[in-house]
Amino acid sequence: MVDFSTIKLPLMTEDIKKLIPHRYPFLLVDRITEINENSIKGYKNTTINESFFQGHFPSVPVMPGVLVVEALAQIACLHEMIKEEEGHSKVGLFAGIDNARFRNPVYPGDRLDLEVTVLWNRRGIGRCKALASVDGKVCFEGELTFALVEEDSIK
Repeated sequence: MVDFSTIKLPLMTEDIKKLIPHRYPFLLVDRITEINENSIKGYKNTTINESFFQGHFPSVPVMPGVLVVEALAQIACLHEMIKEEEGHSKVGLFAGIDNARFRNPVYPGDRLDLEVTVLWNRRGIGRCKALASVDGKVCFEGELTFALVEEDSIK
């Protein structure tokens, strides 16, 4: 088990890319700012240059809710990859969503704050409480299920 007090924060984009396979344009986490045994916090800076803003929606661009959820799933998997020392040979997969509520939109220029609290993790399958907000206003809240699997098993 990793000693969270020894992790040098913030984790920057290059650190994050060493832990999860996502790359531009699908890497949706810019920084990890806090981490402990049961939770992780980070953020995604949005800009008008994001490809999804070009078509969702041209007159009033908003970040698609599914991408807000994906950003939360990415930090949940980051947490578990860091926690499990052997996790670096695994890939985190988004496995489910419950009690999802989209409260407010995310606009270009917003800093999307991401927070996940792991409720349980048994043999690579876990569940977490997830919250995304902008300027303290909740954009999304819900529970996510994830699975850590060997990369070879999904090829």
